Amino acid sequence: MGLDMRCREAAVQPRVKPINNVTKLIYSMKEITTKKLADTIIEGIRNRKGQRIVTIDLRKIKEAPVEMMIICEGQSNTQVSAISDEVDDFVRTETHVHPLSVAGEENAEWIAMDYGTIFVHIMQREPRAFYDIEHLWADGKVTELPEVL
Repeated sequence: MGLDMRCREAAVQPRVKPINNVTKLIYSMKEITTKKLADTIIEGIRNRKGQRIVTIDLRKIKEAPVEMMIICEGQSNTQVSAISDEVDDFVRTETHVHPLSVAGEENAEWIAMDYGTIFVHIMQREPRAFYDIEHLWADGKVTELPEVL
């Protein structure tokens, strides 16, 4: 077989793409429901004493970018960072799901985590009051979770 024939065969062979975070999430999401992922995220938030936890179910809103949002509050930059780190670590350990992206870690006043079907907003009190995400998405089912002592 000549070199030209081998090159043509290589060109039509299916190539296996390396698994990246998006692919891992898609594979993992087949095995985990949004409810289970949300419960795991909430447990991670509670592990670091996140306060005023609110879930917003957006599944009935056609234009919604995700199925659910989870919003919580930390008292300082340090606590907001600690909550974000714990959510990332805890969810990864329990479900093997990684966030697609994380933004806001630089100043830690508001850290947003994208889990594909769920956005997590970890905010300090002032930005949370100013942006009022709960009111913005009030067409969804807003649920305030009880504080755990």
